[in-house]
Amino acid sequence: MSHFSPEDMARQLGQGLLSFPVTHFDAEGAFLEGPYRDHCGWMLDHALTGLFAAGGTGEFFSLSPDEVAQVVGAAVKETNGRIPVISGCGYGTTIATGIARDAEKAGADGLLLLPPYLMHAKQEGLAAHIEAVCRATGLGVIVYNRDNAIVNDETLARLCDRNPNLIGFKDGVGDIELMTRIYARMGDRLTYIGGLPTAETFATPYLTMGVTTYSSAIFNFMPDWALRFYAAVRAGDQAFVMDQLRNFVLPYIALRDQGRGYAVSIVKAGMRIIGRDAGPVRSPLTDLSAEEEAQLRILIERAAA
Repeated sequence: MSHFSPEDMARQLGQGLLSFPVTHFDAEGAFLEGPYRDHCGWMLDHALTGLFAAGGTGEFFSLSPDEVAQVVGAAVKETNGRIPVISGCGYGTTIATGIARDAEKAGADGLLLLPPYLMHAKQEGLAAHIEAVCRATGLGVIVYNRDNAIVNDETLARLCDRNPNLIGFKDGVGDIELMTRIYARMGDRLTYIGGLPTAETFATPYLTMGVTTYSSAIFNFMPDWALRFYAAVRAGDQAFVMDQLRNFVLPYIALRDQGRGYAVSIVKAGMRIIGRDAGPVRSPLTDLSAEEEAQLRILIERAAA
């Protein structure tokens, strides 16, 4: 049973920082529920307003639908209604609606609808896909605009008119004109979430377009730093934000870009460095090399100092 209505969840998410816990695997790639729940609990020792279980950083793309429900259920048990738990959701419409229903049974409060598998589609097709997920569940739905699933402001407005549980829009495109059109048209009808990779990079300019929050992957291994950075963004402390961009975020991105698919791998490396090993990434992703992990350790230690 969900602890938050779609409207309550939307309000909660927009008030503070969000994060995606990594998903813990053993050496053979099996999900480790105990360590995962322990990590979720550790994250909740810090000020967090929403937890995205089995999301992108949680390797949703490598989980079976049954595993998604298992991961989400573990997060729900650990959070115990303290903050909303939003489940990853995606693939084709049939699988996505099944994941949505299973997430609701597992006690999730909402869904983050990732792009459907591989296909490019017209606006009408994307709208039908999103609407099918909204109607499959009473949970609040957040549309993730990125890659092969980019809805425009007109499509989004029509979907919002027909689906009251469509409560959020996460932008992973970086099209400022489109984001401006969406915010100008939809206003407070939606909660807006920054979703570009390493969202801290874009947090300040997006704030002026109504994007009051973002999901921080870095929170997994540097929660105090992530919260301090978010507070500086919201307070307009541009000197601190630029200092941290220069000295941590941009070097971190440069390291992330040394390998394809490193967006998740670098977070799990950060977990190992702070002594909270979450295991390897699942193939086809690969972990950082020992040399790359040593470079990350230097960045983390410098930021901590």
